Amino acid sequence: MEIEHEPGRNRYVGRIDGQIVCALDYADSGAVVSMTRTFTNPPFRGRGLAAEIVEHAVDDVERAGKRVRPMCWYVADWFDAHPERAALLA
Repeated sequence: MEIEHEPGRNRYVGRIDGQIVCALDYADSGAVVSMTRTFTNPPFRGRGLAAEIVEHAVDDVERAGKRVRPMCWYVADWFDAHPERAALLA
């Protein structure tokens, strides 16, 4: 999957063969990025794509020196599964 950050649309998208298969929406308040929604198209669910896009977005936030506020249940669950990343939580 190729992941692209679309800052003008406040989202990350994951594509397979050019087709958008998952997305992560966010709101950036400066120091904190609120991850508001993740979505995977039903035919592509169960492949770990949402986890991959969340990890990519979290890595970007960390590189930018910001913190994450999980507003989406999936992002919150991702952080529960990755306690080593908890220092990034706002």
